[in-house]
Amino acid sequence: MKTGFDNNKYLETQSQHIRDRISEFGDKLYLEFGGKLFDDYHASRVLPGFKPDSKLQMLMQLKDDAEIVIVINADDIEKNKVRGDLGITYDLDVLRLIDLFRSRGLFVPSVVLTRFADQPTAVNFENHLTENGINVYHHYSIPNYPTDVDLIVSDNGYGKNDYVETTRRLVVITAPGPGSGKMAVCLSQLYHEHKHGVQAGYAKFETFPIWNLPLKHPVNVAYEAATADLNDVNMIDPFHLEAYGTTTVNYNRDIEIFPVLNTMFELILGESPYKSPTDMGVNMAGNCIIDNDVVCAAANQEIIRRYYSALSNQTKGIGSPDEAYKIGLLMKQSKLTIEDRAVVAPALEKAKQTGAPAAAIELSDGTIITGKTTNLLGACSAMLLNALKHLARIPNEVDIIDASVIEPIQKLKVESFGSANPRLHTDEILIALSMSAVTNPTAKLAMKKLPELRDTEAHATVILSETDTRTLKKLGIRLTTEPAYETERLYRK
Repeated sequence: MKTGFDNNKYLETQSQHIRDRISEFGDKLYLEFGGKLFDDYHASRVLPGFKPDSKLQMLMQLKDDAEIVIVINADDIEKNKVRGDLGITYDLDVLRLIDLFRSRGLFVPSVVLTRFADQPTAVNFENHLTENGINVYHHYSIPNYPTDVDLIVSDNGYGKNDYVETTRRLVVITAPGPGSGKMAVCLSQLYHEHKHGVQAGYAKFETFPIWNLPLKHPVNVAYEAATADLNDVNMIDPFHLEAYGTTTVNYNRDIEIFPVLNTMFELILGESPYKSPTDMGVNMAGNCIIDNDVVCAAANQEIIRRYYSALSNQTKGIGSPDEAYKIGLLMKQSKLTIEDRAVVAPALEKAKQTGAPAAAIELSDGTIITGKTTNLLGACSAMLLNALKHLARIPNEVDIIDASVIEPIQKLKVESFGSANPRLHTDEILIALSMSAVTNPTAKLAMKKLPELRDTEAHATVILSETDTRTLKKLGIRLTTEPAYETERLYRK
């Protein structure tokens, strides 16, 4: 795969830029961290060369100066809100994040429960945290937030929130997902720090949109596609343009809230340190793009993937038609069509030829391999085996899984598990392949090629089971599907 982003430069320049921002404020910097820290796969897809854990690696360079405060909305705990990409609730993700941060040697002393109102599930979660040595603080809803600035910046507003006791110069505020209240926690802390005589500042670390790329650059358009469900819109920052005469890109929510934030800064600190939303940011990703053509091509593919995902979610009943419509408009503006995704046409053609679901995968050298539905295998399972055979230079007619391995699995599925479908899913076919590899050198050769499937593109002509979707994601295969089910059954698992 071609590289368009210098990850080493990013780690170096980003960490130094944050150090410089800490120095500007004196005693302490509250850094609001947007997006994902451990697994930013969107960034790695649109910026080839960006590592999914780059932001974490950057923090590791600052770990002696940093502590992490995790924020979670108490209402989200009560509603069992689920993080879509991981399939776990926000409260469980907080525990996951604490474990992951600590495993890397990062200091995570505190969790803040925002919009706290003694919700029973939130109280139980707090008890679990405190029993395990985590400090828990409460922040409360403020009437007319964020418009009533005089109330917000007062003892009856931010002053009612618990003061989160911190000990290090860099305080990273992160959360399991959007709407958790990260910015409000930062500003509340500024209010309390000022009362304690501490010279503290605030900055925001959002990777997207990238402020020093053009408004309609594919990377920024891909961000709009990724946040279509939130109705985020990229915009020219008018405050930055007026203050400096320079065109930069931000998004609507930060631009709309900036006048209010500016007033809050003035009330808390005496004067605002920033003249624009762009000023608040510390993102250096745009300075680390080394091949714009590669990055543009990758971002365009992400826009198409997001379009297919929105269509499929709509079919599943978990997405809005508006989301797919908005991304469709972005595709038109970018002069993109589904034909620009190379795996779509071969998969559809294979399905037309066979009259059954099919799949196609594009390998790193551009070769496209297809798979069809058979009595033994689902389309994606066949696609995987065919791709591994191609990579290992194994003739197509050679069986790399013994029938003696497949038959017991099918029998177990049908007779013991009560499945009506004896065909092997992707995880089952890989288990069968690994079993065959013990005694079959050809199967072992195919197994060794599994890592070469990472960062490849695939398309299926029907919506896949959750099992197949998760397996392909674990392999690093970037999947899209047609927005249709194989059958008309209403209950699916």
